[in-house]
Amino acid sequence: MSNEPASTNEVAVIKTSYGEMTLAFWPDVAPKTVENFKKLARAGFYDGTAFHRIIKGFMIQGGCPNTKAGETGMPGTGGPGWKVKAEFNEKPHVRGVISMARSSHPDSAGSQFFICHGDARFLDRQYTAFGQLIKGDEVLEQLANVPVKSNGGEKSTPIDRVAVESVKIVPAA
Repeated sequence: MSNEPASTNEVAVIKTSYGEMTLAFWPDVAPKTVENFKKLARAGFYDGTAFHRIIKGFMIQGGCPNTKAGETGMPGTGGPGWKVKAEFNEKPHVRGVISMARSSHPDSAGSQFFICHGDARFLDRQYTAFGQLIKGDEVLEQLANVPVKSNGGEKSTPIDRVAVESVKIVPAA
């Protein structure tokens, strides 16, 4: 019997302004990343944030505290105040996979994550994939199709706010 916490039978329910998505975790390949995500979710860190970067056919990105109402920091630049060491693994970045966003430094992930909308295998073994969508693919599809505008750079900023109302860690069904 390993020391693996019983939390392997937990899932995340991301409640958005477009509906709910349920994600199962891969603690076998990214244990520290899974625990970090759960810790942040349980603390309410993600509640009231938004998906701030959407690229149809690629991914939707969220988890930045600067997307909360009243925050003044640039969306996409915030974090929890700590970094998580990369846990690159063999899981492919395909539709429905959740992975940690980061800057150019491999160990720079904190709270921001993305959910693949399309095949993004070019990210394999360079970003920490830590789970996958098990329910709510139609919500992912709606989110990926939200109209976006350019914010000085790529055309990926949603025109209307795509709210993350809450992220709850619950027992798997």
